[in-house]
Amino acid sequence: MTIHATAVVAPQAEVDETAVIGPYAVLEEHVSIGAETTVDAHAVIAGHTTIGKRNHIGSFTSIGTPPQDMNYQGEPTGLIIGDDNQIREYVSIHRGTVAGNDKTVIGNSNMIMAYSHIAHDCIIGNHVIMANVATLAGHVEIGDHVNLGGLVAVHQFCRIGAYTYIGGMSGISMDVSPYVILTGTRNRMRISGINKIGLRRNGISRESINCLEQAFKMIFRASPQTLLKDALAETEQALPDCAEVQSLVEFFKSSKRGVVRRTEES
Repeated sequence: MTIHATAVVAPQAEVDETAVIGPYAVLEEHVSIGAETTVDAHAVIAGHTTIGKRNHIGSFTSIGTPPQDMNYQGEPTGLIIGDDNQIREYVSIHRGTVAGNDKTVIGNSNMIMAYSHIAHDCIIGNHVIMANVATLAGHVEIGDHVNLGGLVAVHQFCRIGAYTYIGGMSGISMDVSPYVILTGTRNRMRISGINKIGLRRNGISRESINCLEQAFKMIFRASPQTLLKDALAETEQALPDCAEVQSLVEFFKSSKRGVVRRTEES
């Protein structure tokens, strides 16, 4: 274990013997740091925070601090961070609330770039990229392999499905389905198509991508007279053997906020 002489580490904190804690870092009493994790200078890790293996926590980060929720009364809620994450300079990640999930959860192999913010009760999957100053309000859910551009802002309780790419400076106030590309301000969110490049890079088969393109036409470019439930039923019946299409349909069915359907052509 390498702990710099100027670091402030509570005696009750659990720090793996292979972890590295940099100058002036602060670790509070309920913090747990896993093997080969590095905490850079001036980072603050607070609350009931558990950080897994091989993470890199950047300088001046604020991890596991209290949620920005008016109803929070100091309850011992938590933050769980998995393995192999890069959390860069000045990132802030808040722990959960009793009224929410009781914890904020971040998966594995994510890149959280400088000045990004993850609010209370968010659930982040694996292989997610949040570019600089991307911001998630409370209770947001992000699927695997999602890419958020710089300055993206996501409203409370929104969900963003797996393999989705969100263009920089977009404001997200509704759910965004998996596998698509979206860009735009809050009032002009637009889906431009299936995220084919991202899907190929992550090993999704050509056959599945072709099926998703067919589903895209049936759901997102259906005539204005076609009800969403009818478009979903038609898609489900036409492409029953494609797991990705079935996942797309189920995402729509389970949405509570509504899913963005407006395309560049509408």
